[in-house]
Amino acid sequence: MEQYKQEFIEFMVESDVLKFGDFTLKSGRKSPFFMNAGAYVTGSQLRRLGEYYAKAIHDNYGDDFDVLFGPAYKGIPISVVTAVAFSTLYGKEIRYCSDRKEEKDHGADKGSFLGSKLKDGDRVVMIEDVTTSGKSMEETVPKVRGAADVEIVGLMVSLNRMEVGLGGKVSALDEIKETYGFDTKAIVTMDEVVEHLYNRECQGRVVIDDTIKQAIDAYYSQYGCK
Repeated sequence: MEQYKQEFIEFMVESDVLKFGDFTLKSGRKSPFFMNAGAYVTGSQLRRLGEYYAKAIHDNYGDDFDVLFGPAYKGIPISVVTAVAFSTLYGKEIRYCSDRKEEKDHGADKGSFLGSKLKDGDRVVMIEDVTTSGKSMEETVPKVRGAADVEIVGLMVSLNRMEVGLGGKVSALDEIKETYGFDTKAIVTMDEVVEHLYNRECQGRVVIDDTIKQAIDAYYSQYGCK
């Protein structure tokens, strides 16, 4: 596993973004782990988050794209900090764009989007925190493709939860790929998280002990998708 992936896993735990216990997800599933990108709140956390995303995007998609699109709301700061990191790490200026939940009908920036306008010919990388069911893409992809004649290069999320999507057969990320025809990647997968953290101390404690590991295994026996 790449060094930045190991660092990112520990960073999620350190930042209280990735937690283990008993959680009810938006999908209604009972999960032994939960990820909340809203817990990245400090300047140093956001700087590091942007760097990890930039490295993963560069590794998977290179730098032949024009726009980072982050769906509202959590995708907005992620797209901004990643655009900054991409400029710093790779010397490439990437524009950021996000959608608004409610269209603005006044001012110079009225419309459905924040940041850069999407233009014909733009190559776009979508960027999100985590995708459990893939439902968010139902709203986002038509908005992006309806704004201009763009090419969506791919989607990058923090964590691939590796569980079945809405169709109940393949993972949410694979379902998005099949439905919309663009590539989908994650900085890390849950397999990599478990591999790195199981019975290993992180921040002075073991966050995945035998009990949590058994709960994760049970969860994936019901919802998992390899």
